[in-house]
Amino acid sequence: MSESAGPPDDSDDSAAGGTGSRSGNESRSGDGTGATPAAAAGHRRHWLRWTALGASFVVLVAAGVGWWLYKKLDGNIRTDTSAAAELKMYERERPASVVRDAENILLIGSDSRAGDNRKYGRDDGGSQRSDTTILLHLAADRKSATAMSLPRDLMVWIPVCHRADGTATKKQFAQFNWAFEFGGTACTIRTVEKMTGIRIDHHMVVDFNGFKDMVDAVDGVEVCLKKPVDDPDAHLKLPSGRQTLDGEQALGYVRARKSIGNGSDTERMDRQQQFLGALVNKVQSDGVLLNPTRLYPVLDAATKALTTDPGLDSLKDMYELVRGMRDVPTDKVQFLTVPRQPYAANRNRDELVQPDANRLFKRLRDDDPVAVVPADRLKHDDEKNNRKNNAATDTPDASGPTPTPTYSGNNAAADLCKQ
Repeated sequence: MSESAGPPDDSDDSAAGGTGSRSGNESRSGDGTGATPAAAAGHRRHWLRWTALGASFVVLVAAGVGWWLYKKLDGNIRTDTSAAAELKMYERERPASVVRDAENILLIGSDSRAGDNRKYGRDDGGSQRSDTTILLHLAADRKSATAMSLPRDLMVWIPVCHRADGTATKKQFAQFNWAFEFGGTACTIRTVEKMTGIRIDHHMVVDFNGFKDMVDAVDGVEVCLKKPVDDPDAHLKLPSGRQTLDGEQALGYVRARKSIGNGSDTERMDRQQQFLGALVNKVQSDGVLLNPTRLYPVLDAATKALTTDPGLDSLKDMYELVRGMRDVPTDKVQFLTVPRQPYAANRNRDELVQPDANRLFKRLRDDDPVAVVPADRLKHDDEKNNRKNNAATDTPDASGPTPTPTYSGNNAAADLCKQ
């Protein structure tokens, strides 16, 4: 009995915290901090909570900034509702779309001298003119894009159009850019549709300053000048050779007439096409589309420059359009001018060359391919083909596929300094 009531043995000491208390300490301080396992686990949970909160905060801030940027860009785009209303009035007489998923977009360069644009010429009370008009055809498979320039001095039939004050103009045969002055975008679209038979799905109007900002946003565009340029009217003075133009210089370059080339509007359109090709090439090849820090200034400039129809007046709509084009190879982004020649009654105006023009319109309308080559090469090829045809007049005509028609022009992959 007394033995059982005596002091506990060593093993009991160990259990009560004698010698065994050291190993208990070791298990509590396995990480060397002296904290209990429960305290260590709590510490870890504390930091996990703060990490999660911090990550959530970053995500929320990023989402907020992203939404703000989206709304800012989306709000930059102006909507032309008056053109949509005017076109709806004439829906029955407009051509129908022929090929599903192919798109035709009319790009109009505004020549208004009002507001910030007045320094580029006389301001006639803010009157509007179409300085440059391009019909952009996007193939249904999005493997090619063809931009056809329409000369502003081309003599065409302009239909009855409504002015901003509600009065109507009469149907008349006049130079093409009068349509924009008579009845704005809707009148220009209807004039193009009646001339070509091509349904215009969307339109964009770009002003001077917007064009400049877009060029500056990609850090300039490279061109090649055969001779020095000194044109006070175009605000342009450049040496010859390869040059990288900023926005102000680029605007003078694409608008100059008397100081570059032969001074004709045709030569000016060719220069505009070449510059737009170089701009497309710069955007696609310089990683702009994949670099958010470089893409945002381009989007900001582009959206500020645009007035569009309701079908393209959101950033989402514009993104869908760009996404469909970004995989088009630059050598399949083609630029050409509608077949034209000096107008018989006035050599300072243009007229269509038929049936060449109607054949081109039909191919675009039916989404059939066209090919372009530089003018000098086209002339050489035509002479070569004529010699072959003359030599083969006695040879029976062999049946085979119809070759893709070729027109004078360029593509976005061309290095103009090597031509």
